[in-house]
Amino acid sequence: MTSFSERQGIRQPKSVLQVGSMDADLRTGLWNGLSIFYWNKWNGLSKIEHSQSCMKLCVALWLDFFKSPIDDMPAPWETMHHLIRKFFFSQDWNRIYDFIEFVVANYPNNLMPGATKDLVPYINAILERELSGYRLVGEHFTPITSEQETQAIADALNVPDTLKPVREHIDAALQKLSDRGKPDYRTSIKESISAVEALCQLIAGKRATLGDALKTIERKIPLHGALKQAFSNLYGYTSNAEGIRHALLDEPTLAFEDAKFMLVSCAAFVNYLVAKAATAGLKL
Repeated sequence: MTSFSERQGIRQPKSVLQVGSMDADLRTGLWNGLSIFYWNKWNGLSKIEHSQSCMKLCVALWLDFFKSPIDDMPAPWETMHHLIRKFFFSQDWNRIYDFIEFVVANYPNNLMPGATKDLVPYINAILERELSGYRLVGEHFTPITSEQETQAIADALNVPDTLKPVREHIDAALQKLSDRGKPDYRTSIKESISAVEALCQLIAGKRATLGDALKTIERKIPLHGALKQAFSNLYGYTSNAEGIRHALLDEPTLAFEDAKFMLVSCAAFVNYLVAKAATAGLKL
């Protein structure tokens, strides 16, 4: 449930994804990945191999990432490790992604074959678990969402109190999607489309399926035919009052991407209909 401050636009609601931030759980998970697949791997090497792998990466980090004077570089790995850890847990979120990209690109895989290959899926699992808006592809982090998508959800959560059922469905979809302990993608999808259905019923002034409500709305608000058809089709992949009824929700393994797409799409359509209703002079 959104707070008073969030509904009034005083404080932004929590984003679905961590796009411009990094909380402690995400940061710790990423550090653990580096420790498990990189730092701790050196323990199994001979002293000479250990020194070579440490020195190669440390010099690259010191000169090209931290851009510090070479004569200030600490010699023992233990001291360097302490400085790296201090940096990792004190810097802004974007510098952490910079750091991981640099380490992945410069890690001496010739000494520890397969370390990076094993690290990448682990890092991506942490990113998904902690709702990061990025994934590690090759040696680079790439966004899986945008500010426009998160803003669409925030706007849908700020609809007026007269549209309370709509807001509650969006909020429920968001909660089911962002539950880090046990995300429920199936229910999140159903709540997302229910938000659109609730708004359409309020505008149409009657209880009806989304398809029937859209036909009534079209007489009050000009809707592009292709857009109307797109959401009618989208509804066919979700549920009605009687429960699951079509292919999407029959899928045995719905993924984060499925639920996020539906939430963003439905939030955007809610915002679109609210704006079109206002332009048409309808009081909601």
